[in-house]
Amino acid sequence: MNMAVAASAAQDTARAKPGNVEKLRLGDVLVQQRLISQEQLLQALAIQAKTGKKLGRLLIETGIITEELLANGLARQLRIPFVNLKIYPFQADIVKRLPESSARRFRAIALEDKGDSLLVAMSDPLDLFAYDELTRLLKRKLSIACAPEAQLTLALDRLYRRTEEISGLARALEKEVGDAVDFGELSASVGAEGAPVVRLLQSLFEDAAQVNASDIHIEPQESGLQIRVRVDGILQTQTQADKRIGAALAQRIKLMANLDISEKRLPQDGRFSVRLRDQTIDVRLSTLPSTYGESVVMRLLSLDGGLRQLDRIGMPEVMLKRFRELLGRSSGLILVTGPTGSGKTTTLYAALNEINATALKIITVEDPVEYRLPSITQVQVNEKIELTFAKVLRSALRQDPDVILVGEMRDPETAEIGLRAAITGHLVLSTLHTRDAISTPFRLLDMGVPPYMVATSLQAVLAQRLVRLICDSCTEPHAPTPQETAWLSSMVGTGEPLVPRRGLGCTACNGTGYLGRQGVYEMLEMDTTLTQAASRSDPAAFLQAARERMNGQTLSYHALYLVRQGKTTVAEAMRVGYDTDD
Repeated sequence: MNMAVAASAAQDTARAKPGNVEKLRLGDVLVQQRLISQEQLLQALAIQAKTGKKLGRLLIETGIITEELLANGLARQLRIPFVNLKIYPFQADIVKRLPESSARRFRAIALEDKGDSLLVAMSDPLDLFAYDELTRLLKRKLSIACAPEAQLTLALDRLYRRTEEISGLARALEKEVGDAVDFGELSASVGAEGAPVVRLLQSLFEDAAQVNASDIHIEPQESGLQIRVRVDGILQTQTQADKRIGAALAQRIKLMANLDISEKRLPQDGRFSVRLRDQTIDVRLSTLPSTYGESVVMRLLSLDGGLRQLDRIGMPEVMLKRFRELLGRSSGLILVTGPTGSGKTTTLYAALNEINATALKIITVEDPVEYRLPSITQVQVNEKIELTFAKVLRSALRQDPDVILVGEMRDPETAEIGLRAAITGHLVLSTLHTRDAISTPFRLLDMGVPPYMVATSLQAVLAQRLVRLICDSCTEPHAPTPQETAWLSSMVGTGEPLVPRRGLGCTACNGTGYLGRQGVYEMLEMDTTLTQAASRSDPAAFLQAARERMNGQTLSYHALYLVRQGKTTVAEAMRVGYDTDD
């Protein structure tokens, strides 16, 4: 029963077990507590008479009251505590006293052992059946607290993370596989929906999607099989299992990607899609033979999330305006640089989405194609059949394109063809692995591209990184460490007051203090001075002029701006600074 149903039930009766309750209707209670006005109550009652919906749900849907205030009002009526689960300091040993299946079924979380009773938060404290079942399961006298339904659901997802389910399925698979894997029997049986290996993989994917993980790592070790997920750029251990199940998991995943299941001596790459409830996830698979078995890494990409808009990726307004003007040009090369996993592809697709129009012919050359875009010709590179970037790019130029996206300039041939295309009247977008914007032209020269081509075709370089954002639910002021103080002083001096923040760690952020990531950017536009220095291959003159242009507009300063805004920590800003500074 959800929060609105629980609240509506309070109008009709008072039940004694969870607490002593006066026979007051919910609407009257909320008005008495000044949570809503008499006029708002009458409006909601009028709508209720027409629709038949529960009063509590109507109050939430119409925006008259929030779910938190409604739960608070219900807690006061029942004379029980109200608990804000966003910031509650959960104790893992107490929480695990209640099995995950029961916690989800009865929408309840064990919070605290008070000696004479066990404090349990419920979204519906009037559910007597749930109360009786929880008492039987926990074998303790219960003290009930009230928590908002949405907070409780989020807490269940964060606290349990399907660990119990995944570990149980892993144990079941251990019994089924035994000491040796029979490839014939396994290949014939994995198609069955009830097979433990299938259910284990489904649970892994569901957990990864639930926490917005970007990768799943299945790693055989000497002591066992380690399964980890990467969330906001940081790896988190999901579970440890018997290493014997690693071969079964790797084989099932290979079958899903149509790879050779008999080949375990060589690395293999593939891809497949999985459907999880209301979303489709594209999976890029990489296997690597290791000492204790095949290491499997799966990159996850939601196909239902939609493309990011340029104005929603965190680019500063002034830079965004200039970047859009550059995208409006008919020719030239725009490079987006940064290490692997810095969000370059997201930025490029947002740029394509910005300029995508029926009047333009847009061709992309990618490995792999990560997003499907309407009205755009997208080509997948395939090295196995010698369909290389350079070969596809040559053919693409004969397709009368206006805009070309090259997934990555990996070799001198691809770079030179891309720059020639930029000179001959095409807008070319691509990526390059460099540390910052200033070093990018020299990387092109190092690849063997003639200086005059770099000078005449390169329009701008956009360098970027991703920083983790502080969790809004547990943010608090933070006194910087001596190392952080020294870095701040070097960036802003000692006169400017700056109060950094950090995340304390809560259920919303899985105890990390961070939730989500945002890009930090710097952009170097090529002007006459820079063009002349590049054409002469004069690094000293180029660096001096480029640093003057970039003064106060580097990646480090953008990260510092986010620190000032209270969006990220000094530690995250320092990571960007140390990664890019000499």
